[in-house]
Amino acid sequence: MSQPILTEEQIEPQPTPTGEGAVARTSWELFRVRFMQDRAAVAGAIIIAVLIVLGLAAPLFKAILGHGPNDLFGSTMLTPDLGLPKGPNGKFWFGADQVGRDVFLRTIYGIRTSLVIAFVATGLASLIGVVLGMTAGFVGGVFDTAVSRLVDIVLSMPLLLFAIGLSTVCSTTASGCLHGLLQPGLSLVIGIIALFTWPNIARIVRGQVLSLREREFVEASRSLGARNTWIMFRELLPNLVAPIVVYTSLIIPSNILFEAGLSFLGVGVPQSTPSWGRMLSDATNGQLFTYAWWMMVFPGAFLVITTLSFNLVGDGLRDALGPGERS
Repeated sequence: MSQPILTEEQIEPQPTPTGEGAVARTSWELFRVRFMQDRAAVAGAIIIAVLIVLGLAAPLFKAILGHGPNDLFGSTMLTPDLGLPKGPNGKFWFGADQVGRDVFLRTIYGIRTSLVIAFVATGLASLIGVVLGMTAGFVGGVFDTAVSRLVDIVLSMPLLLFAIGLSTVCSTTASGCLHGLLQPGLSLVIGIIALFTWPNIARIVRGQVLSLREREFVEASRSLGARNTWIMFRELLPNLVAPIVVYTSLIIPSNILFEAGLSFLGVGVPQSTPSWGRMLSDATNGQLFTYAWWMMVFPGAFLVITTLSFNLVGDGLRDALGPGERS
């Protein structure tokens, strides 16, 4: 049986993606939609926001509890009458360590230490890596070769051994290293982390610039008389934002673990600065964790949750900014 022939009036026009009914979305809207669809990344972002609020509110908890993270309660020795270390109770929410310091306050203040070191060190490493990598990839020649060989040298170094050595040498005197530029404490750890993490960013940026510098928009800028600095920072840099953001979000948890590892070994931040790595080291001293479980569980849990949250956010950013790379 033949099908009836429809007239043009009976044919209902179908909307097409390029028609008037199509709604164009900006790059930011596409990124936001993709990121919000990743529940794990959203959960990680919420946890990071909560951790930042807790870190900023650490002085408020100090005022509520009436003591600081370095205040000592009782003897410095384990004595039965004082009962140190003391388990979680109304005064010490996460318990007290072997010298009577509040584990809760030290854990909350440890958020500030970890995030400050991670953000500042990652920012410095990104700045150095982006500038050197972009310049090397765009200029080429001798400068590109020199930067590439420097990157290879730094990446070939035993990271942990050099970090321990630099931290030990710079901590022997109050003046630190480089005529006082690297002072023992937070600035020293930040400088060490930035020193050994910029080459990876520089290598990624250089590779991206090598593929972008011959594109049409770069040639158009050259033909209009634009200078090299203008082309690099106004034409190339906006196209590098996505890989830079993704990579920096992924190295933040690595830097947090790096700082915790240095502090665990006793060459990171000083004892007066609360640090999760230092707290874990105290818990392993004399195997205190075998009966004072709170000394290891709470800082360890915060360390795991923080690094996991940043990894989830980094994976979400990678998928949202580069959906073609999803596995």
